Amino acid sequence: CYLGVASAKTVLEKTRACTSFDQGTSKDRHAMMNDQNRKAKLTKNQSLVFEAMLQAGQPMGAYALLDQLRDHGFKAPLQIYRALDQLAELGFVHRLESLNAWTPCCEANHEAPPVFAICDDCGCVKEHFDEQLAQRISAMSKQTGFRPNHSIIEIHGKCDDCGSVSTS
Repeated sequence: CYLGVASAKTVLEKTRACTSFDQGTSKDRHAMMNDQNRKAKLTKNQSLVFEAMLQAGQPMGAYALLDQLRDHGFKAPLQIYRALDQLAELGFVHRLESLNAWTPCCEANHEAPPVFAICDDCGCVKEHFDEQLAQRISAMSKQTGFRPNHSIIEIHGKCDDCGSVSTS
């Protein structure tokens, strides 16, 4: 299906981007998390998983989270998966399907599905939002009668830092 987008690069040039981990200092992240906890009333497990993800600075898989949180009473992967599923439902995290990992959401209550730019060299993940792309996906769905449950758009390549490094 063609959405009228010339290339992945074109999509990323027309979006606004953020990196889930570019949320200021550790103190700022704690303040953000505490504010979000009050709003969403996260459970203890959800708070611990979310905080671990913010501190990691990169997407994490459930087993890496489990290893990191064993000292906090986590014993089984199911505890991590349950917390991640609930955090995703609340809009705090996204699952990166191609990496089998999770990343914090950098913007609450976004209407458009995010587009993830994933660097295959350094692992940097940036979350982009493109209203026009979301409208095209919606139009395509209406035209074809397809009813999507959710959209996950991941673009793999090299970030600016890795792409500009000479390989000579």
